[in-house]
Amino acid sequence: MELQKFEHACFTLTKDGQTLVVDPGVLSRDFVVPTTPVAAIVVTHIHPDHLSSEQIITIQAQYPDADVLAHQDVIDALDPAVTNAVAVSVSDVRDEGPFHLEFSGGEHAIIHELAPHCANLSVYINAAVYYPGDSFALPEGPVAVLALPIAAPWMKTADGMEYLMKIRPSLAFPTHDAILSDSGKAFNDNWMKLAADKAGSTYHRLTESLAIDA
Repeated sequence: MELQKFEHACFTLTKDGQTLVVDPGVLSRDFVVPTTPVAAIVVTHIHPDHLSSEQIITIQAQYPDADVLAHQDVIDALDPAVTNAVAVSVSDVRDEGPFHLEFSGGEHAIIHELAPHCANLSVYINAAVYYPGDSFALPEGPVAVLALPIAAPWMKTADGMEYLMKIRPSLAFPTHDAILSDSGKAFNDNWMKLAADKAGSTYHRLTESLAIDA
């Protein structure tokens, strides 16, 4: 399985000639539609940095059979042009092509009392890759590769460090970082590397695709 990271919170996984797209949002400006058929698109929650109907419509223009898997809140907010929308919730399990998806979590991390609360789904993919969306929900199984949020209005750097040390993945890569400058990314990366060393994990910023044994 091959993982490719795009700006902010979007990444893809490709296996057996099919691709899974996760959180194609408005801040993932470098996202390009995969050249392999898209089996499904996962959206963790309703915020536009994770959800862009325009991105989804562009994907489905090439791959009209691609399902969109998301919480009902997201389904209700999608542009009418989006098709194949499937509501999923906590504890749901679904197979999309070669991808086995387990959904958990349920709650977006609290930003502020002035910010509207929303649902958030974490996703565990092929019992290897775990992505919590905008939360610190813990996985139910061992994690080979963790998509680790490192900067957001709902977290501080220490939160990401503690989260990494709790999960102890084999590898963690940064996500949710478009709000940082290049200098800010390097600053946060250094702290996450410190936490990874403490946990016996590896922390690595992805600049090229990653091969995963799953």
